[in-house]
Amino acid sequence: MADRLRAFCKDEILTYAYLLLYIALSSGQIFFNKWVLSSKEINFPYPLGLTLLHMVFSSVLCFMLTKVLKIMKVEEGMTADIYATSVVPIGAMFAMTLWLGNTAYLYISVAFAQMLKAIMPVAVFVLGVAAGLEIMSCRMLLIMSVISFGVLVASYGEIDINWVGVVYQMGGVVGEALRLIFMEIFVKRKGLKLNPISVMYYVSPCSALCLLIPWIFLEKPKMEAHGSWNFPPFVLLLNCLCTFALNLSVFLVITHTSALTIRVAGVVKDWVVVLLSALLFADTKLTVINLFGYGIAIAGVAAYNNHKLKKEASRASVNDSDANINESELAESEPLVASSASSK
Repeated sequence: MADRLRAFCKDEILTYAYLLLYIALSSGQIFFNKWVLSSKEINFPYPLGLTLLHMVFSSVLCFMLTKVLKIMKVEEGMTADIYATSVVPIGAMFAMTLWLGNTAYLYISVAFAQMLKAIMPVAVFVLGVAAGLEIMSCRMLLIMSVISFGVLVASYGEIDINWVGVVYQMGGVVGEALRLIFMEIFVKRKGLKLNPISVMYYVSPCSALCLLIPWIFLEKPKMEAHGSWNFPPFVLLLNCLCTFALNLSVFLVITHTSALTIRVAGVVKDWVVVLLSALLFADTKLTVINLFGYGIAIAGVAAYNNHKLKKEASRASVNDSDANINESELAESEPLVASSASSK
């Protein structure tokens, strides 16, 4: 009994440790990116180049961990056809999301960018309905309306709103929504199961290539015109390492917790980012209207997550009942086979 209680306490402590690690790394990476890109801090105003560095670093490190050191395992079953028709669109949308999201930090505050991200479920649902993956209902329409209203109120409360930054952030939201839709269509429906390290291994090189092409035309000339680089390479390397560690923390959280837990942790992380950014960055000025609108949006996001989890749970119970029926039918058919064999 004591051993069982000790094991339970150990599992609980590990779970909370992984959750705290995920929240800390996720929040810290957002602040780190803003700090690197900010003209008042490191002054590396090249979000496309920074994102490209992240993807190249992730590609190299994934290859080292899985193929050279063989510490982690990549899921098998990937073919050239699946890569071209599934991984490439997902990688392109992932690159678009990171590029536009990081670019938005040049124009708007971290807190306001996080508030705009709350519109994500609306984008996913609308695109899902268009793709035939979601069904429009009165309940979902109400939830989407609550989220949209909350984001509008939060935007109305923004003191120094920059519409260029808003467009970039909304573009990043659309890119992430498309990536999730493509994951549903191209991966899950093909029965390809990939753990996070496998996703990083396959997607990172594709995303790096998608980022390299616009970087050559958009940012490379600016970087060459700037002359000698004054950016500390150690800081950029540490930034890339933190990005990779964040992806691994997601792997740990998914492995040791449930879908509900990671969604709740995501909501907590969003609030941590919004509140801490007001203390860390001078360009963040929160108002009561900001927080009130964001609270409404988060309530809508929580309702959306609850609805999705109930839907997934009911789908899983139906699959389990179907499996039990098939097993019972198989068990009933075995005596018939045995009797027919004995009669022969």
